[in-house]
Amino acid sequence: MEISKILNNNVAVVMENNEEKIVMGRRICFKKKTGDTVEANQIDKVFYLENPEASKRFKELVVDISLEYLQIGEEIMNEARLSLGKSLNDGIYISMVDHIYTAVERAKENILVKNALLWDIQRFYKEEYAIGKKSLEIIEKKTGVLLPNDEAGFIALHIVNGQLDDDVHDMYKITKIMQEIENIVRYHFKIEFNEESAYYYRFITHLKFFAQRLLEDKKQNQQEDDLLDVVQTKYANAYKCVEKIAMYIKKQYNYELYDEEKLYLTIHIHRVVYLGNRH
Repeated sequence: MEISKILNNNVAVVMENNEEKIVMGRRICFKKKTGDTVEANQIDKVFYLENPEASKRFKELVVDISLEYLQIGEEIMNEARLSLGKSLNDGIYISMVDHIYTAVERAKENILVKNALLWDIQRFYKEEYAIGKKSLEIIEKKTGVLLPNDEAGFIALHIVNGQLDDDVHDMYKITKIMQEIENIVRYHFKIEFNEESAYYYRFITHLKFFAQRLLEDKKQNQQEDDLLDVVQTKYANAYKCVEKIAMYIKKQYNYELYDEEKLYLTIHIHRVVYLGNRH
């Protein structure tokens, strides 16, 4: 691979088959210059970022931080892929490494940021939060800095984001919307959820994708659906709750819930309240 730009001693931009890639490896650019080649056995990681903005951000990032943070990010990504059994988009590697570097630098100055959604993250994304906790161990081992659990929550959101579409970048906002809707349901029915039930898992999953559509302003196709009339009668209390949610969403986010969205939300709420809480 031919070097087209040296970013630092450990990272270079290379050209291969007319494609720009970013390669990483300890001291791979030592005594190298533009136009020299990098041998495959020197490379630890290859990034091919189709998104020009993501590629630009990554190039800027690696100039400022040491190799250990890139290695921390890689170790956490591998841990997440193994634990979840899923692929993650490489784009989150950049934002996560940047976040970890900033968090460690803040912690060295005894500046800690509270995660207002930590409790919800622990419940909504249990697997990802467990990876976040494991990440704190990896970070402490590499840097000697033990970050608080708030940071495990932030890392969990990066990992959740990596499982969604590339154009969704704000899991914090998505989680906040999920929390707001869950609270409306909780107070309407005056209940606590059985978080171990399959109905609760399906409800939370539905809320996650609903919140994603809301933030992207993507509406489901509006269809005349007689089924809503049936559900409205059969699950009257759940539908009243959905009407409260619709009013709240309209006021806070200027987003109109279509009938199809109301239909599925009513069904999920009925199931999580009346079936998910049965013992």
